[in-house]
Amino acid sequence: MDPQAFIRLSIGSLGLRIPGAAYNSVGIRALSSPCSCEIRLRGFPVQTTSVPLITSVEATPDSHSIASSFYLEESDLKALLAPGCFHGTHASLEIVVFTGWKGSHCGVSIKRQQIGSFKLEVGPEWCEGRPIILFNGWIGIGKNKQESGKSGPELHLRVKLDPDPRYVFQFEDVTRLSPQIVQLQGSIKQPIFSCKFSRDRVPQVDPLSTYWSGSTDSSDQEMERRERKGWKVKIHDLSGSAVAAAFITTPFVPSTGCDWVARSNPGAWLIVRPDVCRPESWQPWGKLEAWRERGIRDSVCCRFRLISDDQEGGELLISEIFINAEKGGEFFIDTDRQMRAAATPIPSPQSSGDFAALGPVVGGFVMKCRVQGEGKRSKPLVQLALRHVTCVEDAAIFMALAAAVDLSIEACRPFRRKIMRRTRHSL
Repeated sequence: MDPQAFIRLSIGSLGLRIPGAAYNSVGIRALSSPCSCEIRLRGFPVQTTSVPLITSVEATPDSHSIASSFYLEESDLKALLAPGCFHGTHASLEIVVFTGWKGSHCGVSIKRQQIGSFKLEVGPEWCEGRPIILFNGWIGIGKNKQESGKSGPELHLRVKLDPDPRYVFQFEDVTRLSPQIVQLQGSIKQPIFSCKFSRDRVPQVDPLSTYWSGSTDSSDQEMERRERKGWKVKIHDLSGSAVAAAFITTPFVPSTGCDWVARSNPGAWLIVRPDVCRPESWQPWGKLEAWRERGIRDSVCCRFRLISDDQEGGELLISEIFINAEKGGEFFIDTDRQMRAAATPIPSPQSSGDFAALGPVVGGFVMKCRVQGEGKRSKPLVQLALRHVTCVEDAAIFMALAAAVDLSIEACRPFRRKIMRRTRHSL
């Protein structure tokens, strides 16, 4: 398998210091209000993060902290290096620092005050495919930084480029239709896996039967109206051997008083891989829970936990992502991105036991899977970080997880809507 070239642009080690001479020009609010910044790169959504205030002259922000990351492929770099429509220069990375946060508190609008900005032009070195520190240290920002006799606010940051090659896979059809899975390399499609979906009860000869729960009665069609269970996906390699699987362990059922799967009672999938110590047996690898969040735009929440290999059998929360139920979206595992967004920090796996046989994890991007919304022909597109894939079987387990995420969009559809359509059809 040949990976595609990606680079990771990381911005970290953020800190702001305001020398005493600058207090009157910037305002006392800079000392009493939280500071934030908007990180802008053409063609990408604006990212907002906090900026710590540094009060000691000797202090330096943590050099290993990451505040923001952008992942760029070859087409992104070409677009950034192309001259803009109104300017002859290339695009720039821009960091604009403010006092306070954009928004409101108790119905009162909060007005932000811009302190200053930092710009770094995109250059040819971005395409060299090697680690580069583009900037590291303190730099003056603000309007008064050029004025004689005045010391303006200073921003500390570290901007770095790192190669981040990825494998890209595509389900060639809807998961329910048991599609082939191909690897994408430019315009080349190389078959890697096949995906087999079923909703039948598992025969006793199937090794997965030891994990299976469910009735074997004949009223499956009626039961499907009240609960969705018995769904299973197996991932096979080119030789036909099953190398990963996902199956429902907790049925997707409507919660009391409503017709959808609620947070209080989520459905759940078990993601399994072959047990290297016991032939024809399977070992739990992860657990995916999913439920529907109601609102102006409904979403499906997918919460993924790794199952530890130790004797205690603990679970490690890795990802909790909300996907637009109508339009679809991305499920991802990116420890840097999720630790910044989570109310409670999501720990970064640190051992091969956490990502079984995938090597040490030091943070950053692991996986991304794009799926379509409910009722649409979803053909999941999956990206995997090269450093987490040492063999074909490593990639297979993520394909099983991607299939479970995709099928969860369908499993979390409101139940009453499905019954009403059948009723009208029967009239």
